[in-house]
Amino acid sequence: MHLYNGWLPPEVVEETKREAESFSAVVRSVKEAWRPEDSDSVFSTLKWISVIDLFVRAKSVLNLEDVNTLVETGVEIFNASQNKLYAQVRWGRILVKLLKKHGKKLSLKIHWRPFYDTLMKTHFKRNTGPEGWRLRQRHFETVTSLVRSCRKFFPLGSASDIWAEFRPLMENPWHNSSFEGSGFLKLFLTMNSENEDFYSSDQIRQWLELWESIPNCQFWDIQWTAIIARCIKHCKAIDWEYFLPALFTRYLNMFEVPVSTGNGSYPFPLEVPRNTRFLFSSKMGTPAKSIAKSIVYLLKPGSSSQEHFERLAFLLEQYYHPSNGGRWTYSLERFLRYLIISFQKRLQHEQLNANDDKQVALYLGTPERSSFVKVVLKLINRGQYSKNESLSETVAVATSVLAYVEPSLVLPFIASRFQLALETMTATHQLKTAVTSVAFVGRALFLTALLASPQLEDLQVSDSFMDILAISLSNALLGLDANDPPKTLATMQLIGSIFSNLTVVGDNEGGPAFLQNLAMSEWLDEFFCRLFSLLQHLEPTSIVNEGVQTSITSGTFLVEDNPYYFCMLEILLGKLSKPLFNQVLKKISRFVNSNILPGATAEVGLLCCACVHSNPEDSALQLIKPILHSVISSLQGTPAYDFGRSDVSSIKAILSPALETAIEFHLKVLAIAISYVGPQLLHYKDELKEAITSAFRASSWKVNGAADHLLRSLLGSLVLYYPVEQYRSLTCQLGISILEEWGCSKYEDYNSRPNWHVPGKEELSLANELLDFHFQAALEALVDICQRKAHVDAGQQQGIGPLAGNEKEHLKVTLLRIYSSLQGVMSCLPDMRPSHISKGIIDQGKSFFLIAGSVGSVVGCPEMRETAAQYIHVTCRYLLKERSDDSILLILIIRIIDALANYGSLEYEDWSNHVQAWKLESASIIEPPCNFITNSHALGKKRPRWALIDKAYMHNTWRASQSSYHKFRIDANLCPSEHMFPLMDDLLDLSLHNYETVRSHAARSLSKMLKRWPPFIAKSVLTTSKYLRDPNTPEHVVLGACAILATQTVLRHLTVDAVSFSSFVLGLLASSHHESLKAQKAITELFVKYNIHFSGISRNFFKNSDTHGGIAGFEDLVSRITSLSFETNGMHWRYNLMANRVLLLLTLCSRTESCIPEKLLGVTTGHFLQNLKSQLPQSRMLAISALNSLLQGTSHKINSQELRLTSKNLRENTNTMVGVLKEIIEESNFFRETFNYLSHVHIISESDSSASKGSQGASSFQSVTDKAIIFFYFDFLASWPRTPNWISLFGSDIFYSSCARIFKRLAQECGTSVLQAIQSAFEEFSSAKERAKQCVAAEALAGMLHSDICGLSEAWDSWMMFHLEKVITAPAVESTPEWAACIRYAITGKGKYGTRIPLLRQRILDCLARPLPQTVTSNVVAKRYSFLSVALVEISPPRMPAEEVEFLDKLLKELLDNMNHSSAQVREAIGVTLSVLCSNLRLFAMHACKGFHRHDENVIMKSLQNDNWAKMLTERAYECAINIQSSSQFESLETLSDMSENGFANTESKTDIRRMETLFHSIISSLKSGRSSLLLDIVVGLLYPVISLQETSHKDLSTLAKAAFELLKWRVLPRPFLESAVSVILSSASDPNWRTRSASLSYLRTFMYRHTFLLSGTEKAQIWSSLEKLLVDNQVEVREHAAGVLASLMKGGDEELSSVFRNHAYTEAQSVLRKRKQRNSRNIQSIASVHGAVLALAASVLSIPHDMPSWLPDHVTLLARFITEPSPIKSTVTKAVAEFRRTHADTWSIQKDSFTEDQLEVLADTSSSSSYFA
Repeated sequence: MHLYNGWLPPEVVEETKREAESFSAVVRSVKEAWRPEDSDSVFSTLKWISVIDLFVRAKSVLNLEDVNTLVETGVEIFNASQNKLYAQVRWGRILVKLLKKHGKKLSLKIHWRPFYDTLMKTHFKRNTGPEGWRLRQRHFETVTSLVRSCRKFFPLGSASDIWAEFRPLMENPWHNSSFEGSGFLKLFLTMNSENEDFYSSDQIRQWLELWESIPNCQFWDIQWTAIIARCIKHCKAIDWEYFLPALFTRYLNMFEVPVSTGNGSYPFPLEVPRNTRFLFSSKMGTPAKSIAKSIVYLLKPGSSSQEHFERLAFLLEQYYHPSNGGRWTYSLERFLRYLIISFQKRLQHEQLNANDDKQVALYLGTPERSSFVKVVLKLINRGQYSKNESLSETVAVATSVLAYVEPSLVLPFIASRFQLALETMTATHQLKTAVTSVAFVGRALFLTALLASPQLEDLQVSDSFMDILAISLSNALLGLDANDPPKTLATMQLIGSIFSNLTVVGDNEGGPAFLQNLAMSEWLDEFFCRLFSLLQHLEPTSIVNEGVQTSITSGTFLVEDNPYYFCMLEILLGKLSKPLFNQVLKKISRFVNSNILPGATAEVGLLCCACVHSNPEDSALQLIKPILHSVISSLQGTPAYDFGRSDVSSIKAILSPALETAIEFHLKVLAIAISYVGPQLLHYKDELKEAITSAFRASSWKVNGAADHLLRSLLGSLVLYYPVEQYRSLTCQLGISILEEWGCSKYEDYNSRPNWHVPGKEELSLANELLDFHFQAALEALVDICQRKAHVDAGQQQGIGPLAGNEKEHLKVTLLRIYSSLQGVMSCLPDMRPSHISKGIIDQGKSFFLIAGSVGSVVGCPEMRETAAQYIHVTCRYLLKERSDDSILLILIIRIIDALANYGSLEYEDWSNHVQAWKLESASIIEPPCNFITNSHALGKKRPRWALIDKAYMHNTWRASQSSYHKFRIDANLCPSEHMFPLMDDLLDLSLHNYETVRSHAARSLSKMLKRWPPFIAKSVLTTSKYLRDPNTPEHVVLGACAILATQTVLRHLTVDAVSFSSFVLGLLASSHHESLKAQKAITELFVKYNIHFSGISRNFFKNSDTHGGIAGFEDLVSRITSLSFETNGMHWRYNLMANRVLLLLTLCSRTESCIPEKLLGVTTGHFLQNLKSQLPQSRMLAISALNSLLQGTSHKINSQELRLTSKNLRENTNTMVGVLKEIIEESNFFRETFNYLSHVHIISESDSSASKGSQGASSFQSVTDKAIIFFYFDFLASWPRTPNWISLFGSDIFYSSCARIFKRLAQECGTSVLQAIQSAFEEFSSAKERAKQCVAAEALAGMLHSDICGLSEAWDSWMMFHLEKVITAPAVESTPEWAACIRYAITGKGKYGTRIPLLRQRILDCLARPLPQTVTSNVVAKRYSFLSVALVEISPPRMPAEEVEFLDKLLKELLDNMNHSSAQVREAIGVTLSVLCSNLRLFAMHACKGFHRHDENVIMKSLQNDNWAKMLTERAYECAINIQSSSQFESLETLSDMSENGFANTESKTDIRRMETLFHSIISSLKSGRSSLLLDIVVGLLYPVISLQETSHKDLSTLAKAAFELLKWRVLPRPFLESAVSVILSSASDPNWRTRSASLSYLRTFMYRHTFLLSGTEKAQIWSSLEKLLVDNQVEVREHAAGVLASLMKGGDEELSSVFRNHAYTEAQSVLRKRKQRNSRNIQSIASVHGAVLALAASVLSIPHDMPSWLPDHVTLLARFITEPSPIKSTVTKAVAEFRRTHADTWSIQKDSFTEDQLEVLADTSSSSSYFA
């Protein structure tokens, strides 16, 4: 049994034993409700889901066989419920919960393919259903969660099946199917023990190659990192050593941080389609979680992974420092967080499975744990004082976890940082962080200090930890500051943390030394003095509302934000010994009785409550009694109402403000103080009754409100169950009497069960007495007022009766008393008895049982609630008639109805408020599962006993709220009590009230009632819909009606009740006559919400029945909506739009139903086709969206398998539709008008550089609301283009693929008649001047070219080819992007993965390949190449037929010949085309080598032999670079007059420059597009030209070289290309041109960072050696640059190389200084060699920005001695020392101790601001 269930009140614990039997009955009911032969029976199972959820959340002990059966049935139901999205969401979610809770104990076999089919049918097909996007989103999330939960149950062979299914999707890395493939692979791939054999080193190698195929794509990286991480965790047989360099290179480079002065994010990340990104990965960014998980599970004894991790941390730690924050801080914080979480999980798993002999060799030993903690401490050290709050918080939590793993490392670190914070006090946030860190490791400090740990033999260390606790406690007193809330709360957390560990404070024998040293008595005196001062200076943060009193809290930071204040007081007072408690109690009593602090009412009340909870007897005497007497004496003699007498005069006397404040304060403090007193209150029962009665009669609403709190609190304290002595400690079993034993909720601890307050007879008697007076008597008084008032009205029409003056007050107070009584007893007052359809009213308390739960002992009887319901109904009617303008009275009555009718909702609110507070649970009261200090390891987190009791208490509250909530679900014959119906009517009327506050309160209560009792919903819908239709309905009624209809409960009901649905839809569409803007806004928002959540319509519509809900009802509804949607004149456009949208939803819902006439689909499709030429822009957009869903397009497709497989019914459907469509199409000028109207949808703005694609266009004239009405979730998910967009053409693309798709589908539905009808309109629009018209023509042509219908080839020959050629040769270039998109669409591969070749692809390519006439302009040439490049992007290289390969070979020759074209834009287009073409050829060759295309071997061999183009390109590029450099130098010698254009005399250099530009364009586009993986030989071959041509006299060339250079910095090069790159870099570093040397240094800095794990020791040594040579370069810029690079390399973790360099630099600098001091030697040494020695020293100093290693003082002092040298040496020294001073300023007060006095003097001489070093 779970601890929380074992610790419930005794009566409830006994009841929980029946839950297993109850669950078995539920499982049987589910099996009976589900009939596999009837898929619609799934709806009858849905009512059981919330009941099943009840058992999961109640943590009940269930029979595993039942759970197994339920999961199997649930999976069967889920898989059988295709197209029933809502049902799948509900079942999917409950299955996830069941598997999460019980999965490890179940034995199941679940197959993966049904889940995949569900995803494909619902989210990845072109025509998605009508469901709203919110439901689809939830559906996708549910299915993916379910797959993740079920993966471990996939049977043998699943992993290889899944790989075989998704591997083909990733054949072509430049197609979007790759992204889908990787997403599916990550989702489905199972790594359970049955499928372990599938995973091998070869498989991992294949995956890493695949991962490499798409560089710089976050989405791709996220998927593969997650797959590899899971593989590392679960597949122990794989040896990962070989893969470590590649993996850590990946991990390092996925953190987008600024290297040197570079940008912190990749300049051109590869974009993934919006829907793929949305579906597969909710957040883009660095996959920090997967990286952390991989690293933690790679660690094992004897592995080099620890070294790799150290180096990774070494490189990243600088970015954790507060001075290096940026957008990367978030991913670094996540990385640290998940490192700790994964490490903790791994340790926990290993400790609990320590006896597993197979795995124990891989477990982490002490050295591995220690190494890990050392590395993480580096990151913690840097991030501890981060200005980013989440990072500093993560650091604190990390230290608390690691302190239990390696206390010998972590605790001294925390101690030193705390000491440092106290000494420096540079910023207040540092002190807060330091205090929080100590609070989080409080228990670890205690355990380490008090237990004889083998890690700490030194007693001094143990004492020092105790000293830290003592210092922190004494400093905590200074932390209580009303002006610094964060510090105050941190301090309270610290005090709570320390005292939570102790059993009792104040017993001198055996107490901890530090408490004895502290002199606890004095400390407590000082603490409470400061606390009282804090309370006196508090100011409420919110204004107290004068209306209905709801909350006691005054709203200061102590109670508003988190529970630390009250917890601290409870813990502190609960742990004090009797003498200390008495000392404190006296002090508190004096303070409370002598101060009135209305600004801190809640705080003072909680202080008293903590006292009373700790020691009820003494506290009641010292606190409750004096306050009570004070209240009673204050109220005596004050003005009061005597409501009992009818002849009283209506004079209203008022309390003085001071007295009113004092009484209110004392009553509220009293109310909080007595919350947990119980039997002690019986001693003061008369005083309490008198105080409450007097306060209710006082003539002050504030005092009445305070009396309400007191009555509520008193009743609760008497009748409820709550723990007593919660903070009293039990003795510890660790053998240390002063330390409290903490517990884990995973297993029950019978010895430390809490004591519960169980009400005694006297308490119940007092409670019943209070109820009689304040509830029943008040109810009678209430009815009396209403009836008497009615009689007075009847008898005294002429004047106001004597009671009218104070009638309002009487009503208010009487209602308040009733409300307080209900709030106080909560569900202890039994619920109303439900009605039984055949038996009438029944008392079902005995027979009904699901889960146990009770909030207290029963008081009163069900009749009391029923009587109250009658009386309250009468009062409500009276108030609505007589006092409908009094919001306070109405809100009170609503709250009473809520408490009466919504049984259990008060407990639920209590529980949910408490849960919010628990979310802020502090790490200071959590002991991690793995504790290496005590070597005790638990199943879960450990907490102090008081915290566990608190959770058990709240668990009981939740159980009480749910125990009878689901009555009606169990028995279909049960109805709500007859007394509920009038209350529901009252709430409905109040929900339509003219005051907004009244409406919102009533609507909330009503929605709770409707949720519990669905029979009420239909009436609410019919009533509110009627109001929407009625033209005379006032605005406020419309607003109220919309609010009710918009609730989730009502929207869900519409899917099952045909009559309600019809009423709702017709009411909504008939509400256009409401003129108010607010009303119209509410109606529109309701409609939008309905669309977003739409989940279908009632199945009753499709059943033969005589009711309004049958087929007849459906046809009637459709005809009425059709008439609305066809009418465009007399109706507001928004309502026309709504009607069209509803018509579309109904059509889509019914198109699969055989009973619906075929004509409906045809007429609706025809209607939307006509709407393409609607006057309303929004209607046109909706029509585009609708036609994309309605047109199936299978009739005239060549080889249409779908047509052969379609049923007779569907064929008839199609024939009906085709007839309707042909009739419309053959109308004269139909296409001309349609084209014209569609052109208005295409809005072209100059500024819009990246117009949205698909049907998301024309957004500029649509509001958010209109968009929501028009668009589906995604217009259709298989979005176009199906390849990444990276080619930027001359302007923004306004081509809408959804329009093209309509033309394509029309052609496929209606055949060649469309082609004939469209021709003339196309000819006119394709040659129009307006770009928008050309765009429509392009869409139409694209759709037709891609339609593949019979007769298309003839149309191509007769007119299409001619027009395409005309477009290619047209001189205008404005519409080039649209025509390029048209060609791209026409060439796009068919099928889901784009592998089938369209009919006309080769002809279109041939058309593009024809040579242009000689006379055309360069614009046209560039346009043709742009068209070719986009066409090549759409070709799928792995499966190219022979003719496409030949086409590419021919085109390659043409491109190579034209590389030095005279026009710059043509060269750019050629460069882009070249990169696409070459990468396509390479991919084709790669797949050909693997054995595809056996029938095309001749073509393949020929293509492979022609691969010498790459070598030719790179060799020629090297020559060009040399020529350009030499001609550039030659040119600088010539005079200006000799130069011809472009600054060059000879033609050859011009040719070289042009060729080079083309190559640069090609490399830039290959790096941008992600195609560089197959062109790395060319990339490396062009490395020298890119580096060397950064600075030439030809500006355009240099700009391109710089652009390529920036992209190259981000490219990681695998072997064997890495060796080539190193040799190029080394040769560039010794290039005669100093600018090339400098550029090679810029590249080196990022190159070394990105390849640090891949480079061998030899390669690194060569690079360091060349850098050292550059330190003495004859060019000063190169020398300084080399020093900067060396400084950054020394931060990179190569400690050996760094150490050698540092020692050499120091020795060299000493030698130089010695020689410089000798006479006449100054002339011997060159400036360069001295400067080089100084720069080497400066690099060493600057490589350690924040720490102070032992060698640094000597180095920095030696550097400072060169201050007397001439420039540039002097400036180097000055800058370096200034930078050293800046980076060490924060901690200089401590670090300066590392220097001698002489060294400090030398440093002081380098700068005038010597104060830093004095």
